[in-house]
Amino acid sequence: MLVKVYGSAVFGIEATTITVEVNIDKGIGYHLVGLPDKAVSESSYRISAALANNNYKLPGKKIIINMAPADIRKEGAAYDLTLAVGILAASNQIQSENIGDYIIMGELSLDGSLQPIKGALPIAIKAREEGFKYLIVNFNRN
Repeated sequence: MLVKVYGSAVFGIEATTITVEVNIDKGIGYHLVGLPDKAVSESSYRISAALANNNYKLPGKKIIINMAPADIRKEGAAYDLTLAVGILAASNQIQSENIGDYIIMGELSLDGSLQPIKGALPIAIKAREEGFKYLIVNFNRN
């Protein structure tokens, strides 16, 4: 099943919406494409532990995740929650009828709690400009 969820890349004071396509199919494997850096590529380990510690599971099938546009570098662990929600939606572990109304960003701890991310304000501004109805982020209040 193919699901599209949305995140955001922040460069200085500007944000760009990132479309995360998650496809789950027959087979085995985890493939992340779309110019992710090392921290984004390592997200599968954080996501797997966070899901397991919250009674969800990483499907034992072939998971292909595309982060578009592919020519923009995706950096940091702030995409963990975006990817995790996409995996849960594509594997029918959560209801996702209105998932396209959300921008979702957050770094996952291994227990599933969220770590703060940087750039929440530019993400919120861009989300509003593009007509998204909801924003899920955890930002640092300090």
